[in-house]
Amino acid sequence: MTKPITVLVADDEVLIRAGIAALMRAAPGITVVGEAANGQEAVALAARTSPDVILMDIKMPGMDGIAATERILAGSAEPEPRVIVLTTFDLDEYVYAALRAGAAGFLLKETEPHQVIAAVQMVVNGDMLLAPSVTCRLVEAYVGRPARHLAPPAAVSLDRLTPRELEVLRHVGTGRTNQEIAGDLTVSEATVKTHLNRAMTKLDLTSRAQAVVVAYESGLVVPGTDGPR
Repeated sequence: MTKPITVLVADDEVLIRAGIAALMRAAPGITVVGEAANGQEAVALAARTSPDVILMDIKMPGMDGIAATERILAGSAEPEPRVIVLTTFDLDEYVYAALRAGAAGFLLKETEPHQVIAAVQMVVNGDMLLAPSVTCRLVEAYVGRPARHLAPPAAVSLDRLTPRELEVLRHVGTGRTNQEIAGDLTVSEATVKTHLNRAMTKLDLTSRAQAVVVAYESGLVVPGTDGPR
């Protein structure tokens, strides 16, 4: 019997939280392990239940979804939960901050129910929730912009990466899919995945979206010149 996907729902609006939780409970193969009304509750419940996926509202009183995502991913044992942030606006700096913190992607709160279920299944399988070009447009729009709720970029050393890992990371930063990168480098998709996974492990990254952020913030990809494509 296949192990069910465990999901934690965090949203300060009780009707939205209850609705999403009910949707998840009705989906085959998904089990809701907790509901949190704020970031602090989400951190505590995540530590207690070790969910596969967290559906996390960005803007909550007290500890918001960005800070909660950072704490959860920093304190989780492998495999870390996949965090999908819920937002009202797609291309805004809060979403950028969430991806920067390690979220696997984002969903608009107006997303159709079947798409939310599909998103949960996608991230558990290791697939990208967002089209690479969408992620890159978002990151390029906000990288380097000062924002009161964002800490300055942490210094990231790419010295530990091999030349091929650097090359793959740069391609990822410009919005290329694994299939496109494999074609550009004349290697298999499996080889691309191996190089990317090794690079992400060395840089302590939890998602492909976070890898895009690092590619820009480290200067490996230059906004307005290298992509997105």
